[in-house]
Amino acid sequence: QVQLVESGGDLVQPGGSLRLSCAASGSLFSINAMGWYRQAPGKQRELVAVISSVGYTNYADSVKGRFTISRDNAKNMVYLQMNSLKPEDTAVYLCKVVGPTFVSWGQGTQVTVSS
Repeated sequence: QVQLVESGGDLVQPGGSLRLSCAASGSLFSINAMGWYRQAPGKQRELVAVISSVGYTNYADSVKGRFTISRDNAKNMVYLQMNSLKPEDTAVYLCKVVGPTFVSWGQGTQVTVSS
């Protein structure tokens, strides 16, 4: 079983920046993809960014050029650097980890972009 704990969510003004972190622990044999999703009230959960075990990345069109995903394999951590935040980025951000025999989700961290 894999546990994920996100941190870094906050209230920030439009144009501001935040860095989200996700720590994975538990029965980690090998982690393949690590990613961030978000869910706003009344909306479906959507992919924000994903990074493979060798560093290939993919981003939602809405965040390209503003968000950067990275990972530290030695520490089983994944990060999301968010710049130029917009009100429409407001959501609960969830970490997802995929391994050969498991898929795990974190509980989420709230990001609110508002003046």
